[in-house]
Amino acid sequence: MERISVFQLFTMTVFLQIGTTVIFGFASSAGRDAWLAILISTVIGLIMIVLYTFLMEMNSGLTLIEWFPAQLGRWLGVPLAWLYPLMILYTSGRVFSDLKALVPATLLPGTPSWFVVAAMLLVIIYCLFSGIEILARFTEYLLPVLFFLFIIEIILLFSSGVVDFKHVQPVLGQGWGKVWSAVWPTGITQTFAETLVLAIIWPSVKKREKVRKTTIIATLLSGLTISAFSLMEILVLGEGIVDHSMYPLYVLVRQISIADFLENLDAMVALNMIITAYIKVTIYLFAAIRAIQVLLNMLDNRPIIFPVAAITYLLGMTMSTNINEHIYVGVTIFPLYVWVPLLIILPIVLLIVTLIRRKWLKQHNK
Repeated sequence: MERISVFQLFTMTVFLQIGTTVIFGFASSAGRDAWLAILISTVIGLIMIVLYTFLMEMNSGLTLIEWFPAQLGRWLGVPLAWLYPLMILYTSGRVFSDLKALVPATLLPGTPSWFVVAAMLLVIIYCLFSGIEILARFTEYLLPVLFFLFIIEIILLFSSGVVDFKHVQPVLGQGWGKVWSAVWPTGITQTFAETLVLAIIWPSVKKREKVRKTTIIATLLSGLTISAFSLMEILVLGEGIVDHSMYPLYVLVRQISIADFLENLDAMVALNMIITAYIKVTIYLFAAIRAIQVLLNMLDNRPIIFPVAAITYLLGMTMSTNINEHIYVGVTIFPLYVWVPLLIILPIVLLIVTLIRRKWLKQHNK
């Protein structure tokens, strides 16, 4: 069985949580208080992650897919377990749909969207055949590069003299209503509750007793990073521009201009976007393949890779006709009707059932 280190789990968690979230202005519906909504979402997300890790400890050595049959029996547990690879495939398709709209609109204008997605998918397939250890090492090397770029971008923005702290005032000027609407359900489910997908990989970690601590630290780093960029978008662009920008991070970095020499750094932010999207969808597809392998009792997952890749490609290319429809579904419909049941309700129900069964077995064995 392939194994990954604790630090590799940390880097994979950060990449999964940041993903494409930072690109589209996470929690922008909260206006100038979006950064605060992200911090609140992070705290609630940490509570969910503690719940997930409790389930991992009570189902020692089992993946997310195996928790349900173990606690609910095969007749109920297996159909519920199948919902997770299906959800992962659809979410992977959404990331491809993000790239389908993002890359031609920013980095490579005029490039056919099918070519962008196909090129990315070919690289992902190569990584999937290489295995989880190679993917984990890749994230280990890429994470410092990603944060180096983030830090450089923030330093250059402050050096450009475009930061105005008046844009963020007054804090909570419109009350808690807008903030909470950004927190629930999208803020909690997108990014933080998605971490449940990694429960398919947790049994592969060498020191499983450190999974909870590692995931909590990674979540804090991700939440603070996303919140920092959201705050920078408000400080530089103002609430009105952020609300009406499709890619506020891209617009933000375009404001960098130092001595009429250092400017038009579009390639830097595009590199951020592609790196995070690539790693996130690769982790998702690996989790989907591992889940299907467990459910079908297959010894080798390689025969699944091409069918899964083909399904994800078709989903990414056909799930929406335009970017506005894509974002509407991703913010309004998908979190409430898919993520909330699968990432919040079912894990809570499973935790309750597990605790009841453990108590009953303990009393029965006395």
